[in-house]
Amino acid sequence: MEKEENQKSENDVEKKDIDGNEELVADINDQKSTNQITDKEEIIEKTSEEKILELEDKLARTFAEMENQRRRFEKEKDEAFEYGGFTLAKESLNLIDNLDRSKQILKNDDTLKDSKALVKILEHLDIIYKDLISIFSKNNIRPIESLEKKLDPNFHQAMMEVENDQKEPGTIIQEIQKGFTIKDRLLRPALVAVSKKTEKDKENKGNK
Repeated sequence: MEKEENQKSENDVEKKDIDGNEELVADINDQKSTNQITDKEEIIEKTSEEKILELEDKLARTFAEMENQRRRFEKEKDEAFEYGGFTLAKESLNLIDNLDRSKQILKNDDTLKDSKALVKILEHLDIIYKDLISIFSKNNIRPIESLEKKLDPNFHQAMMEVENDQKEPGTIIQEIQKGFTIKDRLLRPALVAVSKKTEKDKENKGNK
């Protein structure tokens, strides 16, 4: 009888141990499940934050691009308004050139020299020339001053050098073709001839 009771007690202890282990295993499994859910939530949360940051970055880039396009459009619009007639103005300079050539040809014509007809023609050509210059000036197209000026590559293009001891080297002594600007831009450079020292003057300086 006593033996049976001892065995029963041992069985109860074993059962309790098993039950306790099962509860411990269950607790561990529950903890693992909870941790896995928490980890998943953190991953989802981080992914959402990254997506929001990416969207914010894309939005900022889009706004920056739109602003750049707006500025470019404004600049192009202003330039079109300010310099829209650039090509027309440049082509119109041919009228000035043709008037100058016509005057020169008439002056060199031996049959017209010292005649009243030549004087009248030149007077009319001068009137037309002055009218054209006036129209150009009203549209901010102005001739470049060249004669007796120092050569400026921004406005002048030297076509030839002429020996001249009376002028400083690089001084413009002849205007072959008149140059013009439109507002703050070069419409076309003036074609000019500039002075240079004579060979004799160079030799004298070399001997000194």
